[in-house]
Amino acid sequence: MIFRRVLQRCVPLGLHRTPVWRTLASASREIPALTRDRYPVQRGSFAELNDNDVAVFRNILGGSSSRVLTEAAEVEGYNIDYLRSVRGCGRVVLKPRNTAEVGELMRYCNDRRLAVCPQGGNTGLVGGSVPVFDEVVISLQLMDTIEKIDEYSGIVVCQAGCVLASLEEQVGARGLVMPLDLGAKGSCHIGGNVSTNAGGLRLVRYGNLHGSVLGVEAVTAEGRVLDLMSNFKKDNTGYHLKHLFIGSEGTLGIITRLAIFCPTASRSVNIAFIGLRSYDAVRQTFLAAKRGLGEILSSCEMIDAPSLDSCTRFFNLQSPIEKYPFYMLIETSGSDAGHDEEKLTRFLEQSMEGGLVEDGTVTNEPTKMKHIWKLREMIADSLLADGYCFKYDISLPLDQFYDIVLAVRERVGKLAINVTGYGHIGDSNLHLNVSCERFTPEIYALLEPFIYEYTSKLRGSVSAEHGIGFLKRKYLHYSKQAEPLRLMHQMKQMLDPNGILNPYKVLPPDTPQ
Repeated sequence: MIFRRVLQRCVPLGLHRTPVWRTLASASREIPALTRDRYPVQRGSFAELNDNDVAVFRNILGGSSSRVLTEAAEVEGYNIDYLRSVRGCGRVVLKPRNTAEVGELMRYCNDRRLAVCPQGGNTGLVGGSVPVFDEVVISLQLMDTIEKIDEYSGIVVCQAGCVLASLEEQVGARGLVMPLDLGAKGSCHIGGNVSTNAGGLRLVRYGNLHGSVLGVEAVTAEGRVLDLMSNFKKDNTGYHLKHLFIGSEGTLGIITRLAIFCPTASRSVNIAFIGLRSYDAVRQTFLAAKRGLGEILSSCEMIDAPSLDSCTRFFNLQSPIEKYPFYMLIETSGSDAGHDEEKLTRFLEQSMEGGLVEDGTVTNEPTKMKHIWKLREMIADSLLADGYCFKYDISLPLDQFYDIVLAVRERVGKLAINVTGYGHIGDSNLHLNVSCERFTPEIYALLEPFIYEYTSKLRGSVSAEHGIGFLKRKYLHYSKQAEPLRLMHQMKQMLDPNGILNPYKVLPPDTPQ
């Protein structure tokens, strides 16, 4: 069996925790220009922070200097996003430990008209988690308690500051699995994931967070605590207000606690890493995987050659198969090892006999599966090593899924070091990346709004899973019509009448704040 033989070519790729990758990828990158200088944006009519405000914050947080950061060196990291594409000038970072403290902080900020930027792990890609000007940063880092893991119902109750990887480890020990898996799981917070409605690697199996999150606790701009928690998958009682906060990116309220459903972990997991000659072969292989693997298909990822080359080169890794224009990572999860392996083997044999798949490796050995997943998860960080990377997270019809990569590659020409495409073909989510030595207005003007216009013509989405944040707000109209935008503004005005919660984010700049 060719896939059994190829398995012996799997090589250890080196395990790294996500924060290490990010340290490596960002070590030589320059600090970005201030957002107010790089982009056309005006400060809102908010109050300016003073020493009395800081004294009040310290009093609310128990007088702890470690929970009220004011030194420039301490707050700098909270002002710069992970991509180093935006930088605010916030002067204070607050670290509450519980919902009551968040409520008290918000009541004070609302009374004073101080703008607030909620922040989780700061792994966002659209400038939504850092200040634009001098907003007060409320970091949920210390709100990391896992309150309850119910093995019978599969429901986990936790604070919003729990790191996704820690949650994954704890629920895994109870025979459960987080329905969300991200390359940034070693840094990102579950509250931030919910606030941006993050998708991740296994959405094709478990769906998005609107289905997995059973309830949330959120603090409004006025400091009101909304208890929207539920410990049941079935709770059909009136308006499901939790959905207002899932994906609202901290503009309607700050999520402080949540209940999330975690399915039972699969006892049989297999991974195939395969090489293909064309995108058309990728598309047809995905269709064959859906038909041939059915209920055990848990993830289906596409990687183009430039993406994999960047990852293996920067991290000094080796691909388990020879070079091909495209690769796919297909994961199956089930309960019967013999049945699952038989289905996967049959699917791969038929795909090779039909000329779709050229080569590949398959394994169910945990360490080797982690090694192969790293090839996919580390791509995003490797592309940052070129200097600056424009990242676009879009949904497109599968028939034209990869065409935009070719169009952008031709459009930017030699101005870019690399133009790559990879992502979740299982849910039509493409990650388009344009890396260059540094941000320049010239290449920025070539990319935007071209990419969003291209996406809109195909009736795609300008944001598949990373949200709108600051960087995409003026392009939201490519995916939302005028009437829904007006309704979004009305909801914002009702829940945040003074507009202090994460201003300059999500709503278009020409929409009243």
